[in-house]
Order: sequence, then C-alpha cells, then structure tokens
Amino acid sequence: MGYYDSQDPNNKSTQQGQYSSEPRHTEPQERYRKKKGKGRTALSAFGGAVLGGLIVVMSTPALSNLGWLPYEIDGNTPNEQVNSTQIDNSEPSQAVNLNVSSGITDAVEKVSDAVVGVTNMQQGDIFSQQEAAEGTGSGVIYKKEGGKAYVVTNNHVVEGANELTVTLTDGTDVPATLLGADLITDLAVLEIDDEHVDTVATFGNSENLRAGEPAIAIGNPLGQSFASSVTQGIISATERSIPVDLDGDGQPDWNAEVLQTDAAINPGNSGGALININGEVIGINSMKIAQSAVEGIGFSIPTAVAEPIINDLETFGEVKRPQLGVGIRSLADIPAQHRTGTLNLPEDIENGVVVTSVAPNSSAQKAGLQEYDVIVQIDGEDLNEGADLRRFLYTDRQVGDTVTVTLYRDGNKQDIDVQLQEPQSF
Repeated sequence: MGYYDSQDPNNKSTQQGQYSSEPRHTEPQERYRKKKGKGRTALSAFGGAVLGGLIVVMSTPALSNLGWLPYEIDGNTPNEQVNSTQIDNSEPSQAVNLNVSSGITDAVEKVSDAVVGVTNMQQGDIFSQQEAAEGTGSGVIYKKEGGKAYVVTNNHVVEGANELTVTLTDGTDVPATLLGADLITDLAVLEIDDEHVDTVATFGNSENLRAGEPAIAIGNPLGQSFASSVTQGIISATERSIPVDLDGDGQPDWNAEVLQTDAAINPGNSGGALININGEVIGINSMKIAQSAVEGIGFSIPTAVAEPIINDLETFGEVKRPQLGVGIRSLADIPAQHRTGTLNLPEDIENGVVVTSVAPNSSAQKAGLQEYDVIVQIDGEDLNEGADLRRFLYTDRQVGDTVTVTLYRDGNKQDIDVQLQEPQSF
C-alpha cells in the first residue's frame, strides 16, 4: 500500500475562507459578503471531501470481494497488510541463493567439449630456406563411429599442411588425417581416433533461423591460450551473399551464402561452432570483415549449406558438383569494344558469361559449345556474372541433369542442351 503525506495544518492555504481579524468597519460590505461566501464554499468542499473519503473506505471491501480491484484486501487483518511492506529487523538477515544457470550457459555446456583446436604444421622449404610454420584454428566434432571421430573445420585452416593435430578440450593432442577439403565453401573434414572423444555436436537447422535470435560462437581465438572461448551475440542476417575470389585474379568466382552475426569471431575462431540457444550447431565460423571502421560483422557457413558438403568430403574426399566443362568470365569484365567487336553482341546485352575455354571430351564440347560464346540464361534463369552460373549449377542441379543453355554466338541467339558432368577444375 502507498503512504501519502498529510497536508501541513500550518500551511497558509488551509487558512483560506476564514474571516479577517480586522474590524468590520474597515472593509466595504460587498467585500465582506464575498469573503463570507468563500468561507462557506471552503467548508462545503471540506465536508464533501470527508464524505467522499468515507464512501471510498466503506465500499473498498465490497469492491475487492467482487474482484473489481487490482489487489486484494483482507478485512480481518488490515494491519498485517501494511506491515508486510515494511522491513522486519527482528530476525537476522539470511543469504539468498540464486540460480544463475541460463539458456546460454546450458547451450555452451552441451557443445563446448566438441569444439577443438586444429594445428597446421608446415615444413620449411630447403630451397627458399623457409622455417617450419604453425597455424591454428578451430574445429567441431560432429560424428563418432567405428573407433573414429570426424571433425569439420575450414579449408583455409588446413590448407598447405604437412601435419595436422587436433587438441581436445582436456588438452590431449591427437594426430589428424585430412579426408577432404573444399575451396569453394571453405570447408574441410578431418579424421581422428575417438579414444578420448566423449562429446559430439548436434547440427541444427539453419533454415529456421530469424534475424535477432541469440547466437553463440565457440572457438580458440589466438590459439590454445584462449581455448574454448565463448562470445555472445545475435543473428544479424540469415542470408548474406559474399563474393569470394578463389583463384586470386581479383574477380569474384563464387558468392558464399553465409550467416551474419555480431558475436565476436577472431583469428583462431575459424572452423569453430556458431550455436543457437538449444546448443545446436547452426554454422561453422569462417570469416569476418576486418576493417578499422567496422565492428561486429562476422560470417558463418550455415549448416544447410555445410552438411551436404561435409558428407561428400567424408565419403568421397571431394564435393560432387555438376559442371558444364567450360572456363568462364563475366561479361562485365570484358571491355566495351570487344563486346560489340570480337563478340558481336547486340548493344542491349550487358550481362552474361563469356566462355573462355572448352574442356576436351567434356559434355560442353560434345554439345557444341565454343570459345567466345556468351551465355545469358540457363534453364530460363538470367545470368549476370560467373558466380550466378556456379551458384545455379552447384545448388540447383546434380551430375547427370540436362540443362538448356541460352547463348549468343556471332550475334545470333540460340539454345543448346548440355548434360552436366563430373567435377573438373575451372
């Protein structure tokens, strides 16, 4: 219940309406009447206030019994209701035990032992007199079967390794074998002995994520000194397309489909886990934007993308992707004079993919594709750049499927059917 300050009886405002103590003959009669009227008004107001208060006091229990008040009043023990709001110092204070366990800590406990360190040892080159180098990253144990455990990490973590070691959360170092790696998605799979492995991570469905959901990153930033570090954030975006230059020519070869998070992802976190509040892995941490003006933008490979890649790497040692069997370059990279000259394209054709080479004995060669063909559509889907073609083939089609390629050759538009083939390097 609340307490209200009573009005000060000595306040001058309470004296309004009283008669003047000066002689009556010093004031005009009219003024006297006005003062008298004010006094009666004040008295009437006071009486009304008292009567209203009595009505409220008397009606409150009835209103409470009817459930019309936001609180309950026990008419039998009014003093107890008041005293319950006051501090009782008669008893010594007691310690209060709080349960600090939360969804975040529970989620971390479920998966943290499945997040490991990965060390990449590279031997020195006697010709260039390079010394042995060591790189570190993170990985996630996702499977345990037949005396072996399987770890997913990033391709750039294991690239160029002469020797790989997995460090478990208890500090045990276990030799690792590289089963396969994929440059395009930046994923790799390692195999280790499962003797000391007790925890295996569970993959969640990244396609059910929404922006704003909690996201927790676990990994080894800056190496084993900070092993099993946990950072918390949210899913900033569920579908980000990041251009990736795979061959170092300064041109994007692939658009990586990634999750964006503001959970801190630092060097050494690569290959670690991004988990949801249920302790399920929803992404494999891969990269961040490292600019002085940028903070809190990290990227993770969603499990919906990673799982089929992981299965192929574990089973075949490579990813089974369909290909046309051609080398390509985006039309936007071709100088304008060659578009209308060498390629003889209509002026309104601004987007597409130029065939730069045709692999011998490939499906493309058998179907009749030629150098300088400009592909503008595949199965009716417009192509703006080379990354669009790869995305379509790698995500929407399988080896053995037949696609219709719409292209311009010497200014003439035509359709050619091509059966997709086994992977070839591009």
